Amino acid sequence: MFRDPGGWLPPQTPVEQPPLVAALDWLLSVVGLSAPDSNDHLIKRVIGLPGDEVSCCNALGQMSVNGIPLSEPYIKLPSGISKVSDLDFDVKVPDGYLWVMGDNRYNSRDSRYNTDKPGNGFVPLSNVVGRAVVISWPLGRWTMLDDYPDTFRGVEDASG
Repeated sequence: MFRDPGGWLPPQTPVEQPPLVAALDWLLSVVGLSAPDSNDHLIKRVIGLPGDEVSCCNALGQMSVNGIPLSEPYIKLPSGISKVSDLDFDVKVPDGYLWVMGDNRYNSRDSRYNTDKPGNGFVPLSNVVGRAVVISWPLGRWTMLDDYPDTFRGVEDASG
């Protein structure tokens, strides 16, 4: 989860809450059950770390990190489509930044679509505010989130 690096989200007007509701929201935020400032945060999957080269797509429609094709079982693709991105790209993640992508790739305005915004699609590490661990809404989709360690197995650390 990260704060909008600039222009990824439409401008939001602050929500006015009665004092009691604001106090309860603050208390819930202390224990991680609420996020009063969530209207300027996004949740995307980290694909590239500083120094990584992230590219898409190879002949099989896969994304690669440092030349290693990724198997991404978590992504949602339209029926009949196997290419993991509708845009081809090849980027090197600068120091202090991340490359992020949504799991619903054909309906996600992630790093690929924000290259014209501050940071050129990269998210500053200083904007990272936490890690999403659960889908809690709607209740029918409640599930713990996995970080899919096998997806990046074999990808060499480009920063070291």
